[in-house]
Amino acid sequence: MATIKVVVNGATGKMGTETVAAVSRQDDLALVGSTCLQDRGPSLNLPNGDQVPLSTDLDELLQRVKPDVMVDFTNAAVSLEAATVAAARSINLVLGASGYSQEQLAQLDALAHDKSIGIIVAPNFALGAVVLKRLAEQAAPYFDYVDIVEAHHEAKIDSPSGFALALARSLGESKSFSRNQPEKEHIPNARGAEHNGVSIHSIRMPGRSAHHEVIFGAAGQTVTLRHDTLGRDCYMPGVIRCIQEVVARPGLVVGLENILGL
Repeated sequence: MATIKVVVNGATGKMGTETVAAVSRQDDLALVGSTCLQDRGPSLNLPNGDQVPLSTDLDELLQRVKPDVMVDFTNAAVSLEAATVAAARSINLVLGASGYSQEQLAQLDALAHDKSIGIIVAPNFALGAVVLKRLAEQAAPYFDYVDIVEAHHEAKIDSPSGFALALARSLGESKSFSRNQPEKEHIPNARGAEHNGVSIHSIRMPGRSAHHEVIFGAAGQTVTLRHDTLGRDCYMPGVIRCIQEVVARPGLVVGLENILGL
């Protein structure tokens, strides 16, 4: 099998740094370029001592190094712009940005079909998280109430998390849940956000990485499903799998579970 050439957009961020290291360890992948919002010089040092081009100009870099896949860990707005640039050059995409709207996903779907490329959008690359999502979907028909509680570090730019939003959409599409409406709310939105009866609560504070909890309730009982991310290294097997798969999957795929067959 030919080596897959990879560019990481946002390579100097926390997830980008992990991805650079993970791609560099793979015999079937070759990191050929990287980008950063700030000018940090013309090259990026790799863990093995090698260097690859580092640029603030994504389009120029893509033209120069001609990758097969671009991996993006920026935010949804920046990621969509970068995806448009890469798709114009028929480059497959693995997108880990959080919180795409349905309209943005529709734009990505159109890009994939117009350019005959593969695009994988994964709100969460951790295997345990997608197992949580599948278990929650299986449990949902048997309960009347559901709350999602998610916690992340204080610097996370969006709430709820993209994965919590994907959970709420998935569960809320299968049925309409009950959600009590207090007669008096002393502080607005004290019950959290809501999507089709699914309540969502976001915690932001230091010492947190990524934590998602789904609590189902029915008469006289509750069931709680929880996934805790203890380190960003847990995402890397999922990221690598998506890079390997996207080159052979034209069209848009949303969710790691659809790559793993869960």
